[in-house]
Amino acid sequence: MATVHGVAQRAESATKRGASNRWLEFLERAGYVVRGVLYAVMGVLALGLALGIGGGATDQSGSLRLLSGAPAGKILLFAVVFGLGAYSIWGFVRAIFDPLNRGKDPAGLAERLGFAWSGIAYLSIVVLALNLLAGTSTGAHDGTQSAIARILAYPAGQWVAVVIGLIAIVGGVGQLVEAYRAKFKQDLKRSEMTQVEEQIVVGLGRFGFIARGVTFGIVGWFVFQGGLHRDPSQVHGFAGAFVFLLNQPYGHLLLGIVAAGFIALGLHSFACARWIRLLGSRA
Repeated sequence: MATVHGVAQRAESATKRGASNRWLEFLERAGYVVRGVLYAVMGVLALGLALGIGGGATDQSGSLRLLSGAPAGKILLFAVVFGLGAYSIWGFVRAIFDPLNRGKDPAGLAERLGFAWSGIAYLSIVVLALNLLAGTSTGAHDGTQSAIARILAYPAGQWVAVVIGLIAIVGGVGQLVEAYRAKFKQDLKRSEMTQVEEQIVVGLGRFGFIARGVTFGIVGWFVFQGGLHRDPSQVHGFAGAFVFLLNQPYGHLLLGIVAAGFIALGLHSFACARWIRLLGSRA
């Protein structure tokens, strides 16, 4: 038994050493930059829609498709593959090794599950980038709607979709709580920041978490309704949430605020590329 435990400890130690490799850390920080670009593009497009000067409603995958058509699109796609690939690994590292000290209480485990989900979500964007590089990607579509439609095809799919919707709504509320508590500032190397830099970065993070929380909540409601009525046409992702906001009273103002929040989230991600504590970083 002791031998098995020793082997497990050595395997964990070797995994940690690999995860704290300085080149992997560099790529993880690059992943924060790429993530910031995708969020900022989402926000800029939504802001243009809110202001009536063009733009559009899209999600991170849509942002990637748009940017891939630019002159330097292939370079960006390679950056996504390596940067977001490393960022995806970082999601699993945060979930397994808990370098950000979330703990093992219910709230901490919920956050760590969120990190694992982040790893899965960004891995899907990496797969999309690989498909775009290979020229095998299909046209743009609502990934959330497609995923729920597949789930609804199963016998118990209706209730699975309902549960997913409720989880997304709770996740949106959690984002709003995180915006209030600003616990994420503990993840930053604040000793290397000036007071003004810390205030700006925390402020951007709070604004961004509010925008993302509102959007998650709306998407969760769409999924809940789609599951409840067994109707995937009622399900929409981030793009549908932006359009929903636009169609409300004072919709241009609402969408403008949320769009600015996503731009703030992108800027916060850029700051994280510089100051986030990774597995090999000193606190």
